[in-house]
Amino acid sequence: MLSDMALSTLPLADTPLGRTVSETPTDIWNDSCAIDELKYAVDFGAVGATANPTIVVDNWRRDPSGWSARVRAVATENPTWTERDLAWAIVAEMSVRAAPLLLPAFTASGGRAGRLSVQTDPTLHRDADAMVEQAVGFATLAPNVIVKFPTTAAGVVAMEEASYRGISINATVSFSVSQAVAAAEAVERGLARRSAEGLDSDSMGPVITIMMGRLEDWLREVGERDGTVVDPEALPWSGVAVFKRAYAEWQARGFRARLLGAAIRHHLHWSELIGGDVILTLPAGWQLRFNASNIEPVPRMDRPVDPKFIEALRLFADFERAYEPDGLAVADFDAWGPTVRTLRTFIGSYHDLLHLVTEAMLAR
Repeated sequence: MLSDMALSTLPLADTPLGRTVSETPTDIWNDSCAIDELKYAVDFGAVGATANPTIVVDNWRRDPSGWSARVRAVATENPTWTERDLAWAIVAEMSVRAAPLLLPAFTASGGRAGRLSVQTDPTLHRDADAMVEQAVGFATLAPNVIVKFPTTAAGVVAMEEASYRGISINATVSFSVSQAVAAAEAVERGLARRSAEGLDSDSMGPVITIMMGRLEDWLREVGERDGTVVDPEALPWSGVAVFKRAYAEWQARGFRARLLGAAIRHHLHWSELIGGDVILTLPAGWQLRFNASNIEPVPRMDRPVDPKFIEALRLFADFERAYEPDGLAVADFDAWGPTVRTLRTFIGSYHDLLHLVTEAMLAR
């Protein structure tokens, strides 16, 4: 949570992040739906926010008595609801509280910005129909909601169907050029189906995430596991290289969805992508650090990653899979190491949320 001192530094228009969004096509989102963090981000020009099971649990733990009381009140109003029903009601409520802060940007951009991401149940990652059904409910929470789907085989199917139904999607659990392209192609198919039926899509704002830091985390883990010796300066460039390779594909193919960089681990995940027509989602802590830095927010997206780092990273088969546009088939997505690792994290956080709901109910 941001400190009072951090909040007292406003206005923020001339900070590095403020200049990023005012002087380049690059947008910033707040990687949380916490209200104080989002207010700080909006004040320097951020135009979006996101939530996932881990973020929801973190928000609960900042105010455990408040959210425990709230879940008991919801249970009293809905006596037949299960712990799962109550958990998703809390997810929806946390999200809706943040949505109004983004409505001005949503209105001004015609739906291209000002979005609040809500994530589908990670335990449904193999069930396209169930994910779409949940997304339909989420889309009614606020006009500026965007729904996250994992980039699994079923998730790609769900993204097409949701796009066809007019739901703006955010492809998450994505670490590779091939996943990003598959998700973008699914959106294109869904939008084409809408267009064929004369349905409007002008106000939709789909995005495709690449979790740069989680790819880097995975490669470090694999290196330790396999005893791989690699230039230590190369690993921080792994996610950046994949993102820039994906951006080149976007430039060539003209996809409607925008790329979004996530899972920030260091300033390269911001500074090297400045100038691209992309979105970067930054946790509050990184926002404070970047705004306090002396890094010049000049366009760097078109600067290629040093070839020596690319060659060093090719020691990892999973970097090749992530970097090459045909590195993975859709059928490979679910069993790929970064996907499995991240789904475990998200599902674990979801189970933590269910536990918090259960404890709140038992404490009545």
